[in-house]
Amino acid sequence: MAAPEGTATRPPNVLIILADDMGFSDIGCYGGEIETPNLDKLAAGGVRFTHGYSTGRCWPTRSCIMTGYYAQQVRMDPPRGRLPQWARVMPHYLKPAGYRCYHSGKWHVNGAPKPCADGGFDHSYKLDDHDRHFYPRTHQEDDKPLPPVRLGSDYYTTTYMADHMIRCLTEHAEKHTDKPFFGYLAFTSPHFPLHAFQDDIARYRERYLAGWDTVREARWKRLRQMGIVNCALSPLETGFTPRYFKKQFLDELGPGEEKHPIPWKDLTDAQKQFQATKMAVHAAMVDRIDRDVGRVIEQVRVMGALDDTVIFFLSDNGADATILIRGDRHDAKAPLGSGPSYLCIGPGWASASNAPFRRHKIWVHEGGIATPWIVHWPKGIKARGELRHDQCHVIDFVPTLLDLAGVKASEEWNGVQAPPLPGKSIVPAFERDGAVTRERLYFHHEGNRALIEGNWKLVSAREDNDAWELYDLSSDRCEMANLLRNHPDRAKAMEVKWRALEAEFRAQAGPPPPRPRGKRNAR
Repeated sequence: MAAPEGTATRPPNVLIILADDMGFSDIGCYGGEIETPNLDKLAAGGVRFTHGYSTGRCWPTRSCIMTGYYAQQVRMDPPRGRLPQWARVMPHYLKPAGYRCYHSGKWHVNGAPKPCADGGFDHSYKLDDHDRHFYPRTHQEDDKPLPPVRLGSDYYTTTYMADHMIRCLTEHAEKHTDKPFFGYLAFTSPHFPLHAFQDDIARYRERYLAGWDTVREARWKRLRQMGIVNCALSPLETGFTPRYFKKQFLDELGPGEEKHPIPWKDLTDAQKQFQATKMAVHAAMVDRIDRDVGRVIEQVRVMGALDDTVIFFLSDNGADATILIRGDRHDAKAPLGSGPSYLCIGPGWASASNAPFRRHKIWVHEGGIATPWIVHWPKGIKARGELRHDQCHVIDFVPTLLDLAGVKASEEWNGVQAPPLPGKSIVPAFERDGAVTRERLYFHHEGNRALIEGNWKLVSAREDNDAWELYDLSSDRCEMANLLRNHPDRAKAMEVKWRALEAEFRAQAGPPPPRPRGKRNAR
């Protein structure tokens, strides 16, 4: 299908904006109470997908977006060396259509470690330090190392990433107006550690004292009113313990921390204050994303390009229930949310951020893989504020952008035949709901498995002894009524298909290339 309103000589600009560990219901247009007027305006001027899916984790999702393949097909889940010879990265698909390509933020496509040299971007700002939002030690511009940032400077990851994208777009407007642009703005917020400006935190400091029970119920009610979900609210899984948890983290964080998503009323007053402040920092990080997205959109508008720029906004996975401490550890005397502190929202607030769904990042229940998904394109989308119930997945970005660009990918890369792209163009859904059909979607991460076929979902979790569960997503997207015993034949057939896909994808990836002598995996 040709891109609507497009021309053979000038395809639309494209801007993908990716949040990091942001929950399904964190932003206003998906039921959240966090103030996100710029994202809400994008949604009001375009469409929101109700069934957008990631892979459940950062690097597999980013690998899907950039390559067009499931992460297992390109050796990225688990990471095993470089991409296969036949695999390419988004700019390699788009440059034949004349695009200039710009990246800013997180990369995490380890199989193509240099965004410019390996990925084909014309400009890139790549952040490698994922433990310091205020003073990263390792980052690169156009594949060249930058000096470490000192604590106390005016650097903040989200704002700097937006600044870099704005600089790229400014240069584009000055020197390359004859070409369309592709921008990939990959924030590292609100991924832990929870770091935000104190003024931003102050705006939310009292808002979350009501507790995660109240917040998640309010979000669920708003989502139902919006028509985004129709399921009942999943209960808190009070016995849940985050993966990677160690008792020493509680010792460092102090008595305010709580490793289980227990009812809010059961917390001490000190715990309530500590937990509410953590969520205030998370909200401040999302709020700052919205403000900086607004600045980038304003730059596109000033360039006169907003009407013909397709803007996508989504998250790389659900909110994270992890509690851990890395980097420079946690300074208990520092203000919460400042650079020397090291906090995670933990399972209680992750359950609220992912409301109304179960589980979190890493898992492939809906809480881990469901993402808000906004598309805004004034010239090509007539709908304003409408919902789309088509299933879409991050493997769909390459076929969608190829469709928009009006080009086909070559069947070979580096002289090697590439497998067919597994995704679908979602461009038909820009025009009407229900226009995108597919046979199935596959998921696998760290032993957590799922297959979606139509409204049916087969899913398992490592913590649940790998036992399969079967859900009807048309009425139970919150995954509470396991229908495995009611439909054993369906479950078995889906399991057989999942195993066949797993074997097929691993075979396509092939064995990883041998490591050079004397080199070890990075820790």
